[in-house]
Amino acid sequence: MSPKPRRLTPFLALALAAGLLAAGCGPSKSNPASPSPPPTSGSAVVYSALGASDAAGVGSSAPCMPFSDCPNGMGYVPRIVRDLQANGSTVQLQNLGIPAAVLSQRIQSIGEQYGRTIPANFIEQELPFVLRNATLVTVFAGANDVNTIGAAVAAGAGGSDPNAYIDEQIRAFGNDYRVLLDGIRARAPSARIVVANLPNMGTMPYASGYSASRRRLLQKASVGITTQVINPLASRGIAVVDLMCDSRYVTKSYLSSDGFHPNDTGYARLAADFLEAIRSSNAAAPPSSCPQMTAVK
Repeated sequence: MSPKPRRLTPFLALALAAGLLAAGCGPSKSNPASPSPPPTSGSAVVYSALGASDAAGVGSSAPCMPFSDCPNGMGYVPRIVRDLQANGSTVQLQNLGIPAAVLSQRIQSIGEQYGRTIPANFIEQELPFVLRNATLVTVFAGANDVNTIGAAVAAGAGGSDPNAYIDEQIRAFGNDYRVLLDGIRARAPSARIVVANLPNMGTMPYASGYSASRRRLLQKASVGITTQVINPLASRGIAVVDLMCDSRYVTKSYLSSDGFHPNDTGYARLAADFLEAIRSSNAAAPPSSCPQMTAVK
């Protein structure tokens, strides 16, 4: 049976329409170019940012509306723009971050099955609006997916073998992530792509009230997505920003009061780490292991 058409809130429908107008509907380049080199002082940067509430700066002192330039925002996307501009670049931004978005319709359907409100997914509501002439694309995906998987397991998904269920979800996430990256390459063949992996979400303050078994499952999902799906991209010419092995990303002083979203300090750190990867012609691959990956015993 085909899935039911998804209803968008009036606000999200207007935002998506605005994104479509800004992105344009023309054909993609027939002769794909090699990815753009790191931006240099005075260069022109065309930037599409894919994300969820993180790209919108939720948790900061100045969050942004979806599909808005938000030049004074305190999330990592407007901070990246301001830093590039301060270095002499001109920047055209398309911020596609939609709060609560997950990677695909597949995980969106799982969330809805278990009572979670998920308004959008990256593949259907963000990917189609990536600017065709983008020279830079950033992607931060997976945190809402991990929480959705954790909620599904807590509600009985996976039955007596939740570990096998999570392994299945990690593999499916990998397939969906490839669809996303292939779609970005098809729309913007010249774009330099920089992605972030996940922190160990089982160690984040928001999960401190969960049972140890649920925190271990969150750890398994976030570590699995990081090590099996995202980190291997470093060997294929995609820069990976490492959040997993940097304990600051799970530290209260870097997070807002909800214990999940970064605060201004956290977003400043995230922007700096993205910028380091954006500007590097040979970004270092993330560590294959670190104590943070097994912190929940």
